[in-house]
Amino acid sequence: MKYCDMKGYLSYLILWILRNKKGLNGTEIAEELEKRKGTKPNPGTIYPALKELMKNGLIIADKNKAYSLTKKGERELNSACNFFCKTFYDMKEMFNCCR
Repeated sequence: MKYCDMKGYLSYLILWILRNKKGLNGTEIAEELEKRKGTKPNPGTIYPALKELMKNGLIIADKNKAYSLTKKGERELNSACNFFCKTFYDMKEMFNCCR
């Protein structure tokens, strides 16, 4: 049984991936997510998330559908990172339970 999944963090992870690897297409983003999650998200999951991020001005796509962060996306990611760190300030302790 899965108690935690990536649904609530999908947009955050997409922004994080695009910060570190610019110009990825949807398939490449899904492959990066697979490295983190262990399973590849299907197109019905990844593309609506990309569409929503574009609609909100956080990412842009070039003519080849390679996605990149916008300045607004950078700011949103920084804000989300700060929130994440405040929420999971005791992450080292959390990781100890996974061993």
